[in-house]
Amino acid sequence: MRKKLIFRICCILTPILILLIGSLYNIKMIPSTVFLREGQTLKNSSIIQIVEKSFNDSSNVITEKVKLLGLISVKTIAVTTVPKTFVYPGGQPVGVKLNTRGVLVVALSDINLEKGKVLSPASEGGIQIGDTILSINNQTINKSEDVESIINEAEGKSVIVKIERKGVLLEKNIKPVKGNDSSLKIGLWIRDSTAGVGTLTFYDKTTRNFAALGHPITDVDTGTILTVSSGKIVTSSIVSVKRGMRGNPGELKGIFLDDEIVLGSIIKNTECGIFGKCDGLMNTAEVKLMEIALRSEIKVGPAKILTTIEGTVPKLYNIEIVKLLEQENPGAKSMVIKVTDPILLEKTGGIVQGMSGSPIIQNNKLVGAVTHVLINKPDTGYGIYIEWMLRESNSLEEEN
Repeated sequence: MRKKLIFRICCILTPILILLIGSLYNIKMIPSTVFLREGQTLKNSSIIQIVEKSFNDSSNVITEKVKLLGLISVKTIAVTTVPKTFVYPGGQPVGVKLNTRGVLVVALSDINLEKGKVLSPASEGGIQIGDTILSINNQTINKSEDVESIINEAEGKSVIVKIERKGVLLEKNIKPVKGNDSSLKIGLWIRDSTAGVGTLTFYDKTTRNFAALGHPITDVDTGTILTVSSGKIVTSSIVSVKRGMRGNPGELKGIFLDDEIVLGSIIKNTECGIFGKCDGLMNTAEVKLMEIALRSEIKVGPAKILTTIEGTVPKLYNIEIVKLLEQENPGAKSMVIKVTDPILLEKTGGIVQGMSGSPIIQNNKLVGAVTHVLINKPDTGYGIYIEWMLRESNSLEEEN
């Protein structure tokens, strides 16, 4: 009798639990930031109810609370109403020069003395690879040379090093030692700048905002996202292509045409790319304005990418949007794409380094940008939803 009762209870509770688990999963997959067209609203269901919490007139953002069965608050969503937005698609190569805020620790090293080696004082004092050194003895660090200069000024006394580690500010006490070359050292390798070639994604003439790359610039040794002190994009040209092969990603090789011709100033480097302000030199004479598509308007199927594999003039190539991925937070892997254009496949093998930021176009709308290649499938890679880049560029706030 007891077994039958337990069986009946399980039969009743099991579908309810499955329904609740499914609902919680669906709630988790709703992004924390949602973009809707004017007149659209998030839909309720018998399980999930979305209740308006507040409205910000200046930014046009509605904050809504998701409730389970109308009782339990499980998530808060920022809903931004987006009117039809038009930008100039990019596709042309740009030279990128970035100076970091402070200096980045890329390695720690022991120090050679006349009587042997000592462990890195920086390591002993708690400095880690990937830390950003912001100041030493309250003197701001702007470039690598500043570190050496301030340490030598300390004349062997301990120095207070202010660092940033994963967004947290810390202070470390480090005592320099004199190496066998008679200079004071704390035993680390640092970097204060980087440069390379990428692809412009879009330019907003109204706000003068630009976006490029679709993914962050990271340090080649540590993988740390570089913080921006200053930076610029300059004119560039693609001079050769290293064709991608299985297990060996290809590369667009470019040159800076003229460092003095600054197209724009880089303001920030985020998970969604680099963003900044154009300095009024962007040539839009031969480019048509294009409407931005929200993720709800993107479909699996044929699309095109606008990219440059020779010289400075971008061309359209056929691709397929294979899969649209759910993303709770902004990121560079929003969709899976596959190159189908025979010309592009012949010349590059598919997606190659330097192509990141190339606009993805579907139904005459800008839907995203190329971000990554799959190393073992060079014809396949990832793209980012353009709405993530539009938000990071601040164009939505400035236009509203």
